Amino acid sequence: MLPELSFFYAAIPAVLLVGLAKGGMGDALALIGVPILALVVAPVEAAAILLPILVAMDMISLVIWRKHGDWTTMKIMLPGALFGIALGWATSALVPGNVLRVVIGTVTVLFCARYFWNNFGPGAGKIIPPHGQRPLLASFWGTLSGYGSFVAHAGGAPFQIYALPLKLPPREFTGTSVRFFAILNAVKLVPYFALGQLDTENLLTSAILLPFAPLATMAGAWCVRRMKPTIFYPFMYGMAFIAALLIIWEGLAL
Repeated sequence: MLPELSFFYAAIPAVLLVGLAKGGMGDALALIGVPILALVVAPVEAAAILLPILVAMDMISLVIWRKHGDWTTMKIMLPGALFGIALGWATSALVPGNVLRVVIGTVTVLFCARYFWNNFGPGAGKIIPPHGQRPLLASFWGTLSGYGSFVAHAGGAPFQIYALPLKLPPREFTGTSVRFFAILNAVKLVPYFALGQLDTENLLTSAILLPFAPLATMAGAWCVRRMKPTIFYPFMYGMAFIAALLIIWEGLAL
């Protein structure tokens, strides 16, 4: 059965916002989009409808950013992220998602606040060198990213906490993020099927909304390609800060 027309008034803007985020414009847009869709369907159903669309967006983003990405970051973060998804699947009925949202959001707010204080506060102007790769921290934040992505749809913030201080060139950062979450979203299809969320009705709704995904994803990538690092990084930290506030708000509202 097709959704009512009022459903699409919320669903289409939600997909466009998520598509811009997938193109590289930051998780805050996606975190705005998901609650918009959740206004007209249950939050779990909203996540199930969006997941196939996210996978399609990931395919487009992988083509757009195919020449960019940092494989070292991928290799040291991905094992932890896959473990985090498995842990989330195993404990999804035991750990309240709202608690995890509040914890992840709070840590990210502090992380972003430190960046803005260092770069725009009284000590602004001091050059902070890029962080080197730290495998233990990469495993920790990777695990939290995978776990948060499965349990609370909040995997972007932990990834950014580790990856942003590396100060990769904007295109390399975006390419790394695209590959990382493309793999996570593909892996998440398995437990979502097992939990019965990807039924025929939700998949049909996803298929109807799918044509809006490519345009938004390519628009997001177009914007990122034209950003200088001096604009890209304050923008990304700002989007992460907004995303963190939204995560905390969602956690406290549940």
